[in-house]
Amino acid sequence: MILAEKIMDERKKNGWSQEELADKLGVSRQSVSKWESAQSVPDLQRILEMSKLFGVSTDYLLKDDEARQTVVEEEAETGSRRLSMEDANAFLEHNRAFSRKMSLGCMICILCPIPLLGIMALQRVGAIPLAEDPAGALGMVLLLLVVAISLIFIIPAGMSTGKWEWLEKEIFDSEYGVDGMVRAKSDKFQKKFVSSITTGIVVCLIGVIALISGAIIDENNEPLLMGLCCLMLACIAVGACMIIRAGITKDGYEKLLQEGDYSKEEKSNTLLRMITPAYWMVATGIYLAWSFLTNRWDITWVVWPVAGVLFGALSAVLHGIHDSKK
Repeated sequence: MILAEKIMDERKKNGWSQEELADKLGVSRQSVSKWESAQSVPDLQRILEMSKLFGVSTDYLLKDDEARQTVVEEEAETGSRRLSMEDANAFLEHNRAFSRKMSLGCMICILCPIPLLGIMALQRVGAIPLAEDPAGALGMVLLLLVVAISLIFIIPAGMSTGKWEWLEKEIFDSEYGVDGMVRAKSDKFQKKFVSSITTGIVVCLIGVIALISGAIIDENNEPLLMGLCCLMLACIAVGACMIIRAGITKDGYEKLLQEGDYSKEEKSNTLLRMITPAYWMVATGIYLAWSFLTNRWDITWVVWPVAGVLFGALSAVLHGIHDSKK
């Protein structure tokens, strides 16, 4: 059979009308009609999508003498999962939404001490008619409220990733054209990634420099230092938002290309995969415990750069252990 006949045959096997198939492929019914009557030929993208929809190989659709073989059978032979063009595009769209929600949620979470510090600074200068304890209590309520708002973004975003966990954990094969499409988008994003990371770091440093400058000018002026702490946290929040969003987007491309932390070699390192989540949960617990017990949100942020450095050392050790077992 030729391609036109195969499209018609597979469509009818699935019980779809030409209009239903057109809706699934995002084309007009007239396009499907022309394909089936051999008046035109679908482009490569549509062929890949039909391969996924019909559950057959692209070779079967494109080669006249190719025997019908389902994708499931191909996966059984290779022993690995296959990433289709449709899946890759769906994941990239999901990852864009995920990066927006996570970066915004983290930014809001970093901003949470600002209401407390701001109210305490205003109380110290007599701008609000409250004693120190009521002002502190009000500030804590607002702090927890801001944390709750951040979780509105973070929790749903985190729960939405379950469908794509296999990209992080399983070794898979990509269908024809997928790697090229992802590589092109990744290369195009590289310049934006570098600029986002650089700008994010510079913005964070501006906030730290402002606080240090204030301490040098008048280290005993508590309202001033609290105000500068708010400025520093705002700068760190904006910088972190840029860095997190760029990092998640970059990670998405690496997951599809199986590079970096998601290479086939890294996926086989089960020890690192098991320890990493526990490590960052402990780091988060230390940060929150230290912050709430001491109420020194202006300095407890140092937990994160220290945790990052230590994680690099831990990763090196775990990689060494993994390599020694080969």
